Amino acid sequence: MTGGPARGDGPRVTVVGAGVIGLSSAWALARAGAAVTVIDPDPSQGASPVAAGMLAPIAEAHPTEPALLAAGRLAVEAWPEFAEALAATGVDPGYRTTGTLVVGYTAGDLDALDDLAARLAGLGVDVERLTGTEARRAEPALAPGVRGALDVPGDHSVDNRALLRALRAATDAAGVTFRTTPAARTAPPAEAGGGAAPGAATDARDPDRVTVTAAGAWTPRLLPAFDGAVRPVRGEILRLAATRTTPTLTRTIRALVDGRGVYLVPRATGELVIGATQDEVGFDRTVTAGGVHRLLADARRVLPAVDEYALVETSAGLRPVSTDGAPIVGRLGDGFVATGHGRNGILFAPLTAALVAYLVAGAGPAPDPLVAAAFAPSRFASAGIR
Repeated sequence: MTGGPARGDGPRVTVVGAGVIGLSSAWALARAGAAVTVIDPDPSQGASPVAAGMLAPIAEAHPTEPALLAAGRLAVEAWPEFAEALAATGVDPGYRTTGTLVVGYTAGDLDALDDLAARLAGLGVDVERLTGTEARRAEPALAPGVRGALDVPGDHSVDNRALLRALRAATDAAGVTFRTTPAARTAPPAEAGGGAAPGAATDARDPDRVTVTAAGAWTPRLLPAFDGAVRPVRGEILRLAATRTTPTLTRTIRALVDGRGVYLVPRATGELVIGATQDEVGFDRTVTAGGVHRLLADARRVLPAVDEYALVETSAGLRPVSTDGAPIVGRLGDGFVATGHGRNGILFAPLTAALVAYLVAGAGPAPDPLVAAAFAPSRFASAGIR
C-alpha cells in the first residue's frame, strides 16, 4: 500500500463498522486522500476481537472453491506489505510467518489429510506429508497420539487484537474521524445477545458523503436486500496463557480429532488461542459449557500441555457468512458494501481494503479480475442486489 493524494482531496466517506474490514478500508481510503468517518457504537461486539487470526487459505481449501483459494493466496501475498505498513505506525500487528501443521489423530483423520493433500495438488498447491514422528520433531509438544500431518508453510497468522490496535493507530494517524452514534436513525431492536447494528445509517445531514457498509453480520439490518444473503454464525474461542515452564508451539496447529476440527494458534506473548465452534444460533453470543468442553477436550488430545495453561478468557463472536462462502465487496446502489467474509475477514483485509479504495476513490492499481468477480455483490442479482 502506497501513499496517495493529500489528505481530504478525495471523496467524503462514511465507513459503517469498526472491525478489521471497516478499519482496513477506512485506512486505505484515508491514505488515498478521502475524508473518512467511521461509525460504530460498540466495536467489541463484532467478530474481529474474537478471531484467532489465522491466514490460512491453503489449509481451509475446498474443492468447489478454487477461485476463493486463489483469492486467499493473493491475500497472503499482500500481507507482508500490509503488516509492514501497519508496523510503521508504531504498533506491531503480531504478524507471524511460521506456517501451519494440519495434524490427524485417527486413521480416519489421516485419510482426510490424504484427501486434502490430493485436492491441493489438483489446485497446484504442494504440501509436505509428515509422519507422526516427523510432526513431533517439528513440534515436540504434540501428543504421541498424533499419527501424521501436513506441513503448510504458506499459511500464516496475525494477532487479531494487536492488529486492531495497529489499525486504530494507523487510522488515527491518517486523520480518520470516529463516531459511536448513528447520524440519522437507530438499528432495529437487537435479538438475544446481538447488540445494536454498527452505526445503523448513512449520514442524512451530509448527503454528498459516500457510505461503505462494513457491518459484518449486522449488514442485513442496515441493507435489507442482504437478508438471507449474509447471516451470523457463532464461533466460540478460548484464550490460554502459558507459564515459563509450559511447553509451547511455534506454529499454528489445525487438527482433526475423530473427524472434528480444532485449531491452536500461538502468540508471541505466550498466549494460545483455541477454537472454534460453528453454531447457527442467530445473534446469540452465549459461551456454552459444551463448546468450552469440546474445545479443551480435543485440544488436549493434540497438545497435552493444555492442562498446564491458565484459562484466561472464553468468548464468542458472530462471523458474517455469505450464502456462497465468499466475501461481498463492491458497489451497491449509491454506496458500497464490504461484508460476508465469514471466518476469513482478517485474511482478506488487505485485498478488501485495496478493492474498496479503488472502487470508492480510484486509488491504486485495478484489482485482480478474479478477486473483483469472486467478491462482486452482483452475483446475488437474483435477490435484487445490484
